[in-house]
Amino acid sequence: MTTSAPPAAETSAPATTKAKKRPGDVAFSGTALGAGIVILAVLAAVTFFLIAQSIPALTADPEGTQFLNGTPFLQYVWPFVFGTIWASFMALLVAAPLSIGVALFISHYAPRRLATVIGYVVDLLAAIPSVVYGLWGALVFSRILQPFYVELNERGGWIVVFSGQPSPTGRTILTASLVLAVMILPIMTAICREVFLQTPKLHEEAALALGATRWEMIRMAVFPFGRGGMVSAAMLALGRALGETMAVTMVLSATGIVSFQVLTSSNPTPIPANIALNFGEAYGTGTNVLIATGLILFIVTFAVNAIARWIVNRRAEFSGAN
Repeated sequence: MTTSAPPAAETSAPATTKAKKRPGDVAFSGTALGAGIVILAVLAAVTFFLIAQSIPALTADPEGTQFLNGTPFLQYVWPFVFGTIWASFMALLVAAPLSIGVALFISHYAPRRLATVIGYVVDLLAAIPSVVYGLWGALVFSRILQPFYVELNERGGWIVVFSGQPSPTGRTILTASLVLAVMILPIMTAICREVFLQTPKLHEEAALALGATRWEMIRMAVFPFGRGGMVSAAMLALGRALGETMAVTMVLSATGIVSFQVLTSSNPTPIPANIALNFGEAYGTGTNVLIATGLILFIVTFAVNAIARWIVNRRAEFSGAN
């Protein structure tokens, strides 16, 4: 008895069906793509404008050029670059530990109701205009700090940054940096707070279960997880400090020198303050000179953000910011 082989199974490729896109999804994706393109287009347009308007200043003869007065452009802009970095660095040095401390208090120490109130108050600081900060710093804060500057100079004058004759008005680069620190405090605190709140609860509970104190838990679980977010917050705050104009212009007694002394009347001038003080009187190639200094500020800010992104990406797999 012979058995016939079963017929070969017919194989057919499964039909591929495309998911039907809803109008809302199409509109949303198109809007998101358009927004990204607009951002890149605006950035490219700003870059092109700065470069095009800076060429006349870079190629002009320094002799007789407004603001240059026979000085090469790089030699002219260097004190302003120093003033920008120096003021922003001191502001970040003051604001970073305060922001991290306030964010930790809100996220891990304060009762829920108190944390909510403090969070609202900190967020409201970001809504205060720069002019108000400038008026407060020039008319109130500088007068409060002036006696402290005298005492600091008497006791710590042997340190380079505290040496020299203290300013009788208190309107120094240190005052401007402290005002900048208050201005960047809200944005850095808000970002750090959200990053700390994203720490996995299992990590925190595991550390506490092993006998760690609350501070040890924060040091072992919260800080490693939020390190990238803290760096991002610091660099974002630094970016605002680098570009701040009105507050520094109103507070600082600017002279445009290179000096590490922070208590004297002779102070370095940041690039934004220099542009704000001189743009109204600029004409001809002098306007291009100020725009060229803006290009230098643009490059410095871009470099700072690029370095911050590189630092964050190194720990992207264990970062609360990603």
